[in-house]
Amino acid sequence: SYSVSGIQMLSVQPDTKPKGCAGCNRKIKDRYLLKALDKYWHEDCLKCACCDCRLGEVGSTLYTKANLILCRRDYLRLFGVTGNCAACSKLIPAFEMVMRAKDNVYHLDCFACQLCNQRFCVGDKFFLKNNMILCQTDYEEGLMKEGYAPQVR
Repeated sequence: SYSVSGIQMLSVQPDTKPKGCAGCNRKIKDRYLLKALDKYWHEDCLKCACCDCRLGEVGSTLYTKANLILCRRDYLRLFGVTGNCAACSKLIPAFEMVMRAKDNVYHLDCFACQLCNQRFCVGDKFFLKNNMILCQTDYEEGLMKEGYAPQVR
């Protein structure tokens, strides 16, 4: 299960005892603090576990799941309602990690070149052609066969 929580920004009253930050456990001596998940945070300490963005700046909601605190974008990217895998057509359960390419979503295990089955690593180039995912080699070979290859002079 997951929860969506609001983030409030409060100004620190000078005459009150400083509150402890749930992120770093130090006292909050700034002019402002954030209140979220019934705890208090420095603005710098309430961050998305994925992209490190400051959640007080991104919007006034945060998403928690499996002890992760996430911004909306990363929450949806990781756990959003996902529909069917573009490669195997089977349903992808919500809360399963997925890969996305344009409008397509894939099970992590299905995200591979659909000709040679090579899995992609972070940073690898992949190509979408006629809704098929291709590795660079197969994509370029396909272009050669179709005569799209630039003429070598």
